[in-house]
Amino acid sequence: MDTDEQTHRTLYLIRHGETDWNAKRLLQGRRDIPLNAVGKGQAAVSGTCLKWLLPDASNTDFIASPLGRTRETMEIIRQRMGLDAGGYQTDERLVEINFGEWEGLDWQQIAERQPERYAARQADPLNFMPTEGENYPHVFERVGSLLGSLQRDTVLVAHAGVLRSCLALLTDVRDDEVPLLEIPQDQVLMVRDGQFAWMRVSTALDGSR
Repeated sequence: MDTDEQTHRTLYLIRHGETDWNAKRLLQGRRDIPLNAVGKGQAAVSGTCLKWLLPDASNTDFIASPLGRTRETMEIIRQRMGLDAGGYQTDERLVEINFGEWEGLDWQQIAERQPERYAARQADPLNFMPTEGENYPHVFERVGSLLGSLQRDTVLVAHAGVLRSCLALLTDVRDDEVPLLEIPQDQVLMVRDGQFAWMRVSTALDGSR
């Protein structure tokens, strides 16, 4: 990301809204779990935020992970912005980090069932790879490929692991801090010139609450 054109591009990064598995703190990864009612409300909040940040989105691209929860979030966001819900692209490179055989479990269950593997992950969460899964360097590679291909300001709707990876690739967040970053589900992460900020508005601003 070292050309002037890329440096001055603004990215609007959004995590999908909550699912029932999020609420239960289960690892989702590639599982296609739909938004719950809370998640739909979070997507609407993000849409309201983008409506204020991007009053004219005609020169902005919109790309989502192909999983259902990210596509539904994107469509709610675009409707909130007064745009055609389906006017966006999907890209496989934005799919969530693969937790392999751990998907559907929470961390306590993993610690009880596979204590040695759990301890190894705790010791090196950046590089540890679950069985049949992937680690963060794998995600960095595919997400970096996508980021390098962007031509304009872009709204990306993806997953916590992907947004963490974007911060590592685009800002001065250290790689080893990436797995520890909290990624909210009702805020817009703006990244420009190597700097980032979380943005959120109340839906009270447009009379929804």
